[in-house]
Amino acid sequence: MSYGRPPGIESFSGKPPALGSFPLDHDGECKDFMKEYIKCLRANKNDNGACREFSRAYLQCRMDNGLMAQDDMKNLGYQDSSKPTAGEESKNK
Repeated sequence: MSYGRPPGIESFSGKPPALGSFPLDHDGECKDFMKEYIKCLRANKNDNGACREFSRAYLQCRMDNGLMAQDDMKNLGYQDSSKPTAGEESKNK
């Protein structure tokens, strides 16, 4: 008998994420970027298209801090943004 599971389901075989692990940001290294993105979403009625620069900056922060694998922004759906993010600008100064 399997307690806590619906009857008839013996085992579950999950698939790993397509881009590998996506660890949590326990130290809050990218928390400010995440907050700005959430703030933008709220201000724009959850229109994520209006907040692309914030989501791009958040992903860049995660890559810079080893919280996700390094990848080209074009592969992450940002082929139209050629300008550097706020995080990239502050690194260049």
